[in-house]
Amino acid sequence: MILWHNPRCSKSRQALTLLQENGVDPTVRLYLKDTPSVTEIEEVRRALGLPALGMMRRGEKLFKELGLADADDAALVEAMAAHPILIERPIAITPAGARIGRPPEEVLVLLGDSCQ
Repeated sequence: MILWHNPRCSKSRQALTLLQENGVDPTVRLYLKDTPSVTEIEEVRRALGLPALGMMRRGEKLFKELGLADADDAALVEAMAAHPILIERPIAITPAGARIGRPPEEVLVLLGDSCQ
């Protein structure tokens, strides 16, 4: 499992703790420093099964400044690659799928029945 993580975010820290408490030591990717590419963001978007807008921090000041409310998926993915602060956090990613940790317990869905 890979966790796109921001250690300054309480929800992201909570998701990491929940995973660790359930025996998972995810590979932590500090996505604000190690910015995902357009291709990676698109792959995660497909794994989430969401439009690009669904994986964005729409309340972020930059979202409004860039006028992204009516942008298409391609433009939104490009914006996330250029400005990773726009990516919702945390995102847990496995070969079986991905989940946004909002609430943090959502990441446990990827662990299957053992945590339900």
